[in-house]
Amino acid sequence: MKKYELMAIFKPNLDAEEVEKLIAKLTSIITDFGGSVDSVDKAGRRKLAYEIQNFRDGFFATVVLALPADKVAEFKRQLRLNDNIIRTMFMEVSEKASV
Repeated sequence: MKKYELMAIFKPNLDAEEVEKLIAKLTSIITDFGGSVDSVDKAGRRKLAYEIQNFRDGFFATVVLALPADKVAEFKRQLRLNDNIIRTMFMEVSEKASV
């Protein structure tokens, strides 16, 4: 399994409990797909550089996860289907080269 990093921006009109439930739902989707969650970093509410879907700020969360390669497309589709996520960035984490 490869390691990935997901940064998600949630709608600012959600309260802290709802954001916690959404993050728990994301982690359950990852484990259902046979992956694992290494860490979750909640950066809190931040101002956006530009307006996204008429929102000027959002709740940021970063998740480091491992996921089978054949499940990545379906996981990205699940992220797009969630109406409470206004923007995502999904990247593969590469190993640092030893010198």
